[in-house]
Amino acid sequence: MPYKALGQCPVCQEDFTISKLTCSNCHSSLEGEFSPCKFCRLPPEQLEFIEVFIKCRGSIKDVEKALKISYPTVRSRLDSVIQSLGYEVNHNNGLKQEEKRQEILEAVEQGEITSAEAAKLLRRQN
Repeated sequence: MPYKALGQCPVCQEDFTISKLTCSNCHSSLEGEFSPCKFCRLPPEQLEFIEVFIKCRGSIKDVEKALKISYPTVRSRLDSVIQSLGYEVNHNNGLKQEEKRQEILEAVEQGEITSAEAAKLLRRQN
């Protein structure tokens, strides 16, 4: 069974390119410079999150249950994946400011984030 290709160089963190493709059936090969897909460059924990997100058909409530994490944590992980794929995250979408504030406080209560992290998030809202 073939190994999963790395997306980034472990030495300098730059993106890898693929230089050879081989058919597992007839063993024909093609050499050149090929870019891996955007998803191939994501770390394993983000790929796992995406898989759960898709299995849950994008329902954040279902992702919360499947991963046993809070709503703000699901949103944060989703934002992280979006940024890793090269897209800008628009923080003005979704919940109103007061709802976001409440979710941050709940995350502190549940021990998912520290009070310092909560303070930083709350300052960003203003």
